[in-house]
Amino acid sequence: MNFHLDLIEDKIEFFEAYDLKTLEKNISVQIENNRAILLSVHHVSHQMSMDENGRRYYSAVVHFKVKK
Repeated sequence: MNFHLDLIEDKIEFFEAYDLKTLEKNISVQIENNRAILLSVHHVSHQMSMDENGRRYYSAVVHFKVKK
C-alpha cells in the first residue's frame, strides 16, 4: 500500500455575514486554521449589498497560497 501526501498550494474560501464584525471573526478563524497547513493570505476581495429587507449583507472571498 502506497501512501502519498500532496501539498495544498492554493485554496479559495467564501464568507458571508450580516455584519462586519462576524465576517471579520469568521475570516480570522479560518486564517489561523490555514496557517496550520502552511497557507497564508494572498488576496482578499469583499463587497456589501442590500437584501430584500434593506439589511446590509457582507461577503468576502479570500485566496490562500502556500507560504514560501
